[in-house]
Amino acid sequence: MSGYRWLFDHVLVHLDAERAHRLGFWLVRQRFRVRFTRGDRGRIGGAGVRAMGIDFPGVLGLAAGFDKNAVGIDALAALGFSFVEVGTVTGEPQPGNQRPRLFRLPADRAVVNRMGFNNDGAEVVAARLGRRAGGLRAGVRWFRGSQARTSTTKVVVGVNIGKTKAVPEHDEAAVLADYRKSAGLLAPYADYLVVNVSSPNTPGLRDLQAVDRLRPLLDGVRRAADAATPGRRVPLLVKIAPDLSDKDVLAVADLAVDVGLDGIVATNTTVARDGLRSSPEDVERAGPGGLSGAPLRGRSLDVLRLLRDRVGPGLTLVSVGGIETAADARARLDAGATLLQAYTAFVYHGAGWPRRVQRQLER
Repeated sequence: MSGYRWLFDHVLVHLDAERAHRLGFWLVRQRFRVRFTRGDRGRIGGAGVRAMGIDFPGVLGLAAGFDKNAVGIDALAALGFSFVEVGTVTGEPQPGNQRPRLFRLPADRAVVNRMGFNNDGAEVVAARLGRRAGGLRAGVRWFRGSQARTSTTKVVVGVNIGKTKAVPEHDEAAVLADYRKSAGLLAPYADYLVVNVSSPNTPGLRDLQAVDRLRPLLDGVRRAADAATPGRRVPLLVKIAPDLSDKDVLAVADLAVDVGLDGIVATNTTVARDGLRSSPEDVERAGPGGLSGAPLRGRSLDVLRLLRDRVGPGLTLVSVGGIETAADARARLDAGATLLQAYTAFVYHGAGWPRRVQRQLER
């Protein structure tokens, strides 16, 4: 048993899950206080891949939800993630849902969250990303303890945007304006953008996955991103839920091709609770919200196969949900994934997990 696993089983599991997350993330940022040196373009590790016109140093990235406010991108990259998707960021700042809102189901290596897009808002996150970009251009050094070191990471940064809760989901003009605000502010600092219409924790959000509502939303976000980045086309993806029917998955795939999206992120968390090993009491205690982790493995793989068969080889597919081992990762790549993301496995297996999986994939 690893030291982290012992710490998780004997200490962290007894803390409130959100408090444990905040503590763990703070420790990661303290250990790797990252500042870059001019011209640093080192290699994180893993087999590189080119997708959407971007060179990714490896196939494994961190899914949205961990670094909601872009406060630890480079620290997370130093752990071995080849790309970090920050957010979900909304047009306006919001506190999210009432606590407690994050729960573990250790018997299933799963997490239930109903965070509700708690974040600092697009203006604050954009300013933070702008300061980071300025630091990269200025070529500052980073320090660990008192010893100056040169960073060896190059990380791709995605930004995941969602709907502000206060914006009525039935007001299509207001919803579009909210997403366009986020896209306009954040696109200049994003290597790619993801439109999140699949979280179960914002009322009415998943209704936006219906193609008649999704098409004008994606078109509007595309125009806002283009206006904010003259001379550069920021790749645009959509993130979908595993709870869509196969028919609806295929409809989104057809829409993605028709409107010229650069990719699809599949999948978000699930509201299903089928086949869990956890006791009914533990599941009931966790309550409603999105379930992530190992129980999502089967459905996420099925959705990936549906998408790849439908869209052909050209569209970027980012597979996320239930990836724990290098064998899981390899199965996704074999099924047609271009890139991979994880979150819950990182929580359960610790800071050494991303680099270990990247290296095993490379071998």
